[in-house]
Amino acid sequence: MTIKASPPPSEITEIDDDGAEEASPACVLVFNASDPSGAGGLTADITTIASVGGHPIAVVTGAYARDTAEIFDHFGFDDEAVAEQARAVLEDLPVQAIKVGFVGSPENISTIAEITTDYDEVPVIAYMPNLSWWRDELIDEYLDAFRELLLPQTSVLVGNHSTLWRWLLPDWSGERNPTARDIARAASEMGVPYTLVTGIPLPEQFVENVLASPQTVLGSGKFELFDATFAGAGDTLSAALTALVAAGNDLGEATSEALSYLDRCLDAGFRPGMGHIVPDRMFWAQPEDGEPGVDEEEETPIDEAQALEGFVMPPHDTKH
Repeated sequence: MTIKASPPPSEITEIDDDGAEEASPACVLVFNASDPSGAGGLTADITTIASVGGHPIAVVTGAYARDTAEIFDHFGFDDEAVAEQARAVLEDLPVQAIKVGFVGSPENISTIAEITTDYDEVPVIAYMPNLSWWRDELIDEYLDAFRELLLPQTSVLVGNHSTLWRWLLPDWSGERNPTARDIARAASEMGVPYTLVTGIPLPEQFVENVLASPQTVLGSGKFELFDATFAGAGDTLSAALTALVAAGNDLGEATSEALSYLDRCLDAGFRPGMGHIVPDRMFWAQPEDGEPGVDEEEETPIDEAQALEGFVMPPHDTKH
């Protein structure tokens, strides 16, 4: 089970002032919608990729009108605007992996499929979110286009168990719920070699996340279900997985690390507004409880440093 970025990040080097070679962060291309609440979308992708050590290259495919509780609407970009953004950076930067989130329209899906075909040596991680907030006819058109055009280009499909079940196995009539392998088999019919199925219900308030191929379960992780509702967990996991693959990790190792990273993000989650809890994707940067910030240059706790006197934030009203 080896999916690695090509070329490996060790081949991407810069020359420092002393003439020595230094490895650069892996470049991760992301197609997703802007989320003004910071819960998911490109904000989640950019923060996550940077947090795990990658360089995010963010192509805006549209914008949500949403808060931390719900999505009210989505405004899509024209497919030519999406293509021009992507082509410009791809001609300049050595992209190691590509993540595709919610891109808003069949036209954008078609454009992204053309781009991924042109860069067929670059792994593609596709995340399918819950689209129940959208209009039924738009959902159907979007899912059909994604299935026919983008799944054949996808290296790893990521999604919640119930979302992937409804999409890929709509006529499931078994007495039991479909397993991760069942879903992986359905995805493989469109050319997807690996599927990461999240949120599979287990007894006693646990859920399982399973990486599967049509032939076998390649890895799984059991996690205790948080007594909270999160926004942006799926984007966080898929972005972390993409960045870790871009850094040259084997898919199994990247999946394990991405799931562990998500678990810590959720454990440190916070509620910035009146809606759902948002994963803290920079949990490692927060000071320990009871510890003040530190001025590294002076090694002086910030709350003990001398305050600037007489500094008042000016009003932002316009003067004529």
